[in-house]
Amino acid sequence: MKSNWKNYTLEQVCKRIYSGGTPSTAHPEYWGGDINWLSSGETGQKYIKETIKKITALGVEKSSTKLAQRGCTVVASAGQGFTRGQASFLLIDTYVNQSVIVFDADDKYILPRYLYYNLDNRYEEFRLLSDGTSTRGGLSGWIVKRMGIELPPIEEQAKIVSLLQSIDEKIELNTAINNNLQQQAQALFKAWFVDFVPFGGIQPNIMQYIPLENLCSIITKGTTPTTLGKPFVEKGINFVKAESILDSHTFDRSKFSYIDNDTNLLLKRSIIADNDILFTIAGTLGRFALVDEEILPANTNQAVAIIRANKSISPYYIYSFFLGNWHIDY
Repeated sequence: MKSNWKNYTLEQVCKRIYSGGTPSTAHPEYWGGDINWLSSGETGQKYIKETIKKITALGVEKSSTKLAQRGCTVVASAGQGFTRGQASFLLIDTYVNQSVIVFDADDKYILPRYLYYNLDNRYEEFRLLSDGTSTRGGLSGWIVKRMGIELPPIEEQAKIVSLLQSIDEKIELNTAINNNLQQQAQALFKAWFVDFVPFGGIQPNIMQYIPLENLCSIITKGTTPTTLGKPFVEKGINFVKAESILDSHTFDRSKFSYIDNDTNLLLKRSIIADNDILFTIAGTLGRFALVDEEILPANTNQAVAIIRANKSISPYYIYSFFLGNWHIDY
C-alpha cells in the first residue's frame, strides 16, 4: 500500500550531496599512493570494491577531491558514452573526482541501499535532466538535490532492500560461474585447436583459416527507426542497441527500446533470429552475445552486427571463437 509513502526531495533525505576533484596530473607526487580515488568511468560497476587509480596524502591535501564513505551511492555526472547517469554503491571509502556526485543517505528517512536501488533505476531520468548550461551535458548538484523521491516507511524499505539484494547476490554468483565457464571454454579451445600436438610431437596443419562470410548466411547490421521517421513505442518488439550488450556476453533488457510490428517489417533485413550472434561495431565496440529465444522477436540498429551461421558450422563454434578472443588477431 502506498498510502503511507511520503514525498521528499533527494536533498531532504541525504546528509550531504556533493562532488569531488582531481589532483593535478602535473604533479606525479600526488599519484600512485595507497588512497582510493574514483573516477566517473568506474560507475559502470554496481558495487565499488576497488578503484583503478590511487592518490597520495599530498594529492588529497593539494586538491579539491572529497571523501565518500562506504555505504554512500555515487552517480556519474559526466563522462563519455553511456557513463553519465550510472549509479554505484560504495563498499569502500574512496575519494572522488569532480564528475562523481556522492549521495550520503540520512537513515532517519532512507536506508543507504534503498537509496542506491532508487537511483540505479533512474538512469534515463538522469540523462534527460542533464544540465543544459554545461557544454559536456553534465548533471549538477543543483539539479539532483531538487529531484523528488517517494519513500515508504523504513520497515518497508528494509523488506524491499532484502529482496533486491538477494537477487543481486544470485546475479553476482551466476556471473562468477559464467566467467569461470568462459575461461574453461577459452582454455579448451586453445588446447584443442591452437596448441594441440599429437603423439610424436609433430604439429600438423589441421587449421583452416576461412573468411567468416564463407561460414555465414547473413552478416548485416540494422537501422535506427527514427532516421526513417518511425518512432520508438512504449511496448512492442525488442530493439537491441549497442548499450544493451554487456561485457559478460549477456543482454541488459532494461536498455532495450521497442518498435511496433510495422516498423519491424520495414526493417526486415535486421530481424534477429535464434542463435544469431550480435556483435557491437560502434560505441561499445567488440561486445557480443549469443541470441536465445527469450529476447525474440527483436531487431537492431547500425551499431550492432548480426552474424548468422550457415549449415556448415555450428553457431556455438563461432561464439566460442569470439570467446577465445581469436578474432582480435585478424
